[in-house]
Amino acid sequence: MPSSLDLPTGRLKMDLLLHRPQKEKVLIVMGPTGTGKSRLSIDLATQFPAEIINSDKMQVYQGLDIVTNKITEEEQCGVPHHLLGKLNPNTDFTASDFCRMASHVLESTRSRGQLPIIVGGSNSFIEALVDDEDFIFRSKYECCFLWVDVSMHVLYQFVSERVDRMVENGMVDEVRNIFDPKADYSKGIRKAIGVPEFDLYFRVEPFLDEENRGKLLKEAIQEVKNNTCKLAYRQWKKIRRLKNTKGWNIHRLDATEVLRTRGKAADEAWEKLVAGPSTALVAKFLLDFPMEPSAGALRDHMKQCLVA
Repeated sequence: MPSSLDLPTGRLKMDLLLHRPQKEKVLIVMGPTGTGKSRLSIDLATQFPAEIINSDKMQVYQGLDIVTNKITEEEQCGVPHHLLGKLNPNTDFTASDFCRMASHVLESTRSRGQLPIIVGGSNSFIEALVDDEDFIFRSKYECCFLWVDVSMHVLYQFVSERVDRMVENGMVDEVRNIFDPKADYSKGIRKAIGVPEFDLYFRVEPFLDEENRGKLLKEAIQEVKNNTCKLAYRQWKKIRRLKNTKGWNIHRLDATEVLRTRGKAADEAWEKLVAGPSTALVAKFLLDFPMEPSAGALRDHMKQCLVA
């Protein structure tokens, strides 16, 4: 039997509206690149009445969908996504910009009776939003933090294989289409891992024979893999700091077994280790249960709320 809860969104929406807490509730999904944050956010948004707010500083830009690993329209499953693929790729997008725009989206999402799910790997943006200097966010919102974690050696292998799939899907040509020898790699979408690594290759490509072109391309792809692994480790360290040093109440979900396996076994591991426990945690968070409830207890509680 699946461990996730099949909760009718209409009932839950009515329950949230009838029993709205003093602070509005926000769900924040964190984790290093490649761990399954987007997948989990969609799983939860199809269980609860929710909208998703992107907090990935590169995915906010238009273009380079393969390089930035944007969730596709099909993968979004009809769930509204905000701050995704919206900005001019040549503009700068700072933590202050994110806080301002995300705050506006949070207000509009809550006004529609929807749960905001903030998801992305830019933990500095999330920290700037949640722990603002004036304590405004914490005074208005109560947060549930979910951390999708994977053992580093397993994650490194996975992201390496993912880069290979990105190359197969056209990543090199996607980057070539925006190549500019005078480009500033410190601004906009060109800061994304997977762009500056190809600069030398594109500059000398026309002057090399096939063998040397292949060798240089292979080196550029390996650099993308190395930098992606370094990013994953930095993201992991940042989440540990938020949890252990700053005291954020972050719920860790170990998805290592999901990436170790394939096919049906991986889907079963995801349901057992990530999706199911997350659904229970979010239901408890939204319905203010004093202890972790069973699926039956949650349904009974919602029925009582509807009758009341």
